[in-house]
Amino acid sequence: MSQSPTFADGLRAAWRREMWTAQTYQALAAREASATRRDVLLKLAANEQDHAARWSSRLKELGIELPPYSESWRERLRRWSLVQTGTDNALKRLEAAEDQDTEAYKQLIEAAPGDADRAAIATVQADEERHSRLLHSPAPAASNEPQALLDVILRRERWHTRSGGWIGQAIYGANDGLGAVFGIVSGVAGATGGSHVVLISGLAGMLASALSMGSGAYLATKSEREIYEADIQRERHELEIHPEEEQEELKLFYQLKGFSPEEAAALASRIIAQPDQALKMLAHEELGLSETTFPNPWKAAISATLSTATGAFIPIIPFFFGEGWTPMIASFVISTLAHFGIGAAKTLVTGRSPWKSGLEMTLVGVGEAAITYVLGLAFGKVIA
Repeated sequence: MSQSPTFADGLRAAWRREMWTAQTYQALAAREASATRRDVLLKLAANEQDHAARWSSRLKELGIELPPYSESWRERLRRWSLVQTGTDNALKRLEAAEDQDTEAYKQLIEAAPGDADRAAIATVQADEERHSRLLHSPAPAASNEPQALLDVILRRERWHTRSGGWIGQAIYGANDGLGAVFGIVSGVAGATGGSHVVLISGLAGMLASALSMGSGAYLATKSEREIYEADIQRERHELEIHPEEEQEELKLFYQLKGFSPEEAAALASRIIAQPDQALKMLAHEELGLSETTFPNPWKAAISATLSTATGAFIPIIPFFFGEGWTPMIASFVISTLAHFGIGAAKTLVTGRSPWKSGLEMTLVGVGEAAITYVLGLAFGKVIA
């Protein structure tokens, strides 16, 4: 039976997806400090490589020799950006990708020419579904034994913490800076007709926005950490004075999570026997706190300052080279493109469609510019 182009093309696409995903898991594993999580990531990478080898072998049987795997610059950039957002956010995005792969394999099954191919694809599809579940809860319990259940809870809480990393903070900082200064530039340009005042106002707005965002990020994260430390100290004191009451609270929390009274009691008993772990779990369950959710204040400040300044600098670039309508139009164009780019970049953290997110950000930016420009024209006439 001759092989349909649709099936062969689908296998090629599946091979590339599996190779890219395997290398992404490897990149995440290389940055992972936890041995448990690193092992999980490497096992996932090996499994994806097995899938890729299977499709490569099948294509060879069909007379299609694949070239050595080589990534495009877009694929390399995508993986680098994803890894920089942090393991937790990257895994959320990969979980969504595993779901998409499952759907792609469903379509490939329909195009498969024979039962052997359909069975092989179904096997890989089942693996992708297991991967998706594993990424959602990376330490499934092998039994209902208390220690196994306890391991699930502890690992899951460490796995699903704060996500986005420094790149997520940088994206949001750049967005704030661009939006604020684009509005300033538009308003002042409307009032002055694009004179040198626009450049001065834009630079002042850039500095003010960057310093405000940086100092705000520093104070906010520092305050959060101080509150966290105070709450932890109170919880530690209660744990030392009334451990039986804290154990009872934990038992109730686990019953609310769906465990039976016996399982909840066994889990609470094991946790209380480990004071340090008990303190972390009580802080998380009772107070909703986790030390990993608080970034370093200085890192937050530097990231917010630099990213905000970068975004704010974009609208004023044309005004370094002239005055009047030409730099005004150029500023509008590059700021609009920057809004779209930042909106699309946000999807590294949010997981939304890049086109939808970029267009949404563009419309907001253009609307802001139009409003401030009209107000600037009105203020200019009133002042004149």
